[in-house]
Amino acid sequence: MRDDAEPVLRVLCVDDNRDTADSIAALLEIAGFEARACYDGHTALAMAAKFLPEACVLDLNMPVMAGDELGQRIRNSACGLGTLLVALTGLPEDEARRRASAAGFDLFLTKPVDPDRLANVLIDIAILRAPLPSHPSPQIASPEPRTPPSE
Repeated sequence: MRDDAEPVLRVLCVDDNRDTADSIAALLEIAGFEARACYDGHTALAMAAKFLPEACVLDLNMPVMAGDELGQRIRNSACGLGTLLVALTGLPEDEARRRASAAGFDLFLTKPVDPDRLANVLIDIAILRAPLPSHPSPQIASPEPRTPPSE
């Protein structure tokens, strides 16, 4: 567990397999992320509007609304413009990569996912997205008004 109280990123985990979604969310919480789990696309869209995730880990192969459609809808929503999309799937790799790429996903992972790898990738992204520390502007002293030399 991280020492600082501020979470690394807010992550929405969506998988129709409840155990998978809950496990990924729990592991990310342990790693210091603020994570939520959802089990279908419609619930995930409503959750995204409230939770404002900075990253979404989405199963591509879900009933009713597949993960690639969900990713596009999140990305096209007002709350999802800068959201990192991570495709997670057990589908054959070539087909899944094509679908994820066409939907605009940023990262592709296959099941079973190594939780440390997922957490480390998300941490790296959080570091890259972190604002640079602000430094106070240097204070430039105004020059003293020059008086002409007296003769």
